[in-house]
Amino acid sequence: MTMAIDRRLLEILCCPVSRRPLRLLRADQQQWLNAAIGAGSVQDVNGRAVSAPFQAGLISDDGKVIYRIEDDIPVLLPEDGIGTVQFQGFPG
Repeated sequence: MTMAIDRRLLEILCCPVSRRPLRLLRADQQQWLNAAIGAGSVQDVNGRAVSAPFQAGLISDDGKVIYRIEDDIPVLLPEDGIGTVQFQGFPG
C-alpha cells in the first residue's frame, strides 16, 4: 500500500513519549512485523496482544517504537506504540 502522508507532516512528527523524530516503516520491517503479528507474538506497550496487521507504520529514528498509520492518519497514542525491544531479529 502506498503511503500518502505529506512529507512536510512527516518532518514534524515525533514520538509522543521520547520526542524522537519518526520515519516511515520500511517494507522489510513491515513484513517482519506483520509476520510476528500473524504468529501472535506482538504486544503493545501496555502488554495487549496486537492482532491486526499493519498497512503502514512509523518508527522512531532510534528504532525503538512503532506506531500504526490507519487511513493515512498516524495513530500516535503512547499506549498503542509497539516497543521493538520485545523482538529478536527485527530489521534495523
